[in-house]
Amino acid sequence: MPGQRKRRRQRLDASRRAAAHTAAGTGRWDVVFETQDEREWRARLPELLAGDEPIDPAMARIDTLCGRPARPTTYRLSVFVPDPAVGGPPTDPAR
Repeated sequence: MPGQRKRRRQRLDASRRAAAHTAAGTGRWDVVFETQDEREWRARLPELLAGDEPIDPAMARIDTLCGRPARPTTYRLSVFVPDPAVGGPPTDPAR
């Protein structure tokens, strides 16, 4: 398929940039939403990603903490908050 190598390289580069921006010591992960109800999770996730203050998917993390009989499964959405002293990810002038 034409252009597949280029698209794959762009995705890989983007994931490397995101990993560098969220490296240890450059900020923290803040929990935005957490629930143990899967239906509530599936209903609220699109609202949170496209809400009044949309969340940048590159700076978001979705965790599913697997449940056991003693602890139910937990669904968590976190966003990366850069440390101002270290400097956050560069802003895109095109946006």
